[in-house]
Formats: sequence, structure tokens, C-alpha cells
Amino acid sequence: MIRTVIIEDEKPAARKLERMLSLFPDLQLVANLESVEDAVNWFSENEHPQLIFSDIVLGDGLSFDIFEKISTKAFIIYTTAFDQYTLKAFKLNSIDYLLKPIMEEDLAGAIEKFKSFIPSDQSVNSDDIKQLIKKEKSILSRILVKIGYNLKIVQTQEISCFYSENKIVYLQTQDRVYPSDFTLDELTEVLDDKKFFRVNRQFIINSDFIKNIHTSPNYKVELNFQPSEEITVSRERVKDFKDWLVN
Repeated sequence: MIRTVIIEDEKPAARKLERMLSLFPDLQLVANLESVEDAVNWFSENEHPQLIFSDIVLGDGLSFDIFEKISTKAFIIYTTAFDQYTLKAFKLNSIDYLLKPIMEEDLAGAIEKFKSFIPSDQSVNSDDIKQLIKKEKSILSRILVKIGYNLKIVQTQEISCFYSENKIVYLQTQDRVYPSDFTLDELTEVLDDKKFFRVNRQFIINSDFIKNIHTSPNYKVELNFQPSEEITVSRERVKDFKDWLVN
């Protein structure tokens, strides 16, 4: 049996996930935890499971706080309404990232992925996990941004570019500019590289919004929606840029 824990602060979501997991007879649910505090206490006093299903935003913090306080070799499948935490999740032993509402086929696929990582002796090595998940690339499809006291979901397909200014990374849409919590380096890891390309140290552009490309004296890109600053492709990136345009 595979010992399993759920970390979820919304009781209806926890009950639904528990019902879905009951369809997998080789999973044994040993705890259903509701907060960072509960989880830290439980992991401090009990044998760790092999598999954890965890929401990210809990009532008393982020579930990342749990695993920064408690070292575990368990595999983690995150379940959340937002995918802006993808990069950090995959740095913390995550093997999958399921967006709510969770579909049965997605859940089954995540469990099968978990099983493929478990050797025949059922042992788990966190270093091995990290090497395996480096081979996985989760594509960021939407970003949560803050506007005053409100939150807004922006689909990445609506973003013409990301750019850095005064150590803050902004995203440009048709309507307006929003600040984000990402760095450009982080974004290059999680954006769809068929759509997005980092043309220089300051800009990542979306091919769907390219209006014109000037080639002399330097490669300069015009987007349908962009900040006032010119977007120039750095010399060392020109060849990769041209290859990206036709792939």
C-alpha cells in the first residue's frame, strides 16, 4: 500500500479529492491536514508518507512553508487553482501540478507518474527525485497578478511581452501593464518556448504579437502592444531568434 496524505484547507475540496483517491485501491490515506501548522506538527510526530497531495494557498500560509520547515523524501503532487507557483513547486520534490477543478484523467496520470518514479524496493531518494523532475517542464498558462486589493488572473496567451524595469518584472497585455512576482530567469523556465523568447536581458516576447521585425542596423522587434522602450535582439541571440521564428 502507498501511504498518502492530503493537505487541503477547503473541506469540500478535501472530501472530493478523498473520494477520487478511493478509486485507487493501492493508495492508503493516513492523514487529512488543513493548515501549515497542522501539517508541520503531524510530520514532526509521524512516519512520513510516500505521496502527498497538497493545496498551495492555505489559511495560515503557503504549503511550501511546511516543506521548508520539515524535510521530507515524499513525492508531492500539488493541487491548486493557480499555476503561478509552478517553478517553486518543482523545486520542492513536486512531480506534478494539478489545476482545480481536478479532472479524473489528470489525477490518474499524476499517480501513474508517481508510480513510475518508485523503484521496486519502494525506496525514495530526494536527490533522485530532483534529477527526474528536471526532465519535466510544466508550462505556465496563467498568472495571478495583484491590482490594489484585488487579484486578477491573466492568461499567458494574452501577454505580448514581459520586461524588467527597476528590478520588477512587468507583463504587457492589450489593456494595461501588470507587475509580477517572477524574475525573467524564472519565466524562461516555465513559459512555452514555442511562443515566448527572451530577446535580451530585459525582454521576453510572445510571437503572436509580433508586428514587425527590423534587421538593420540591429534586429529590432515591434509588438502590437509594448512599452515605449525599443525591443532589440541582443547580438548573441540573433541566430537563436531566427531559428525560433521558423520552428
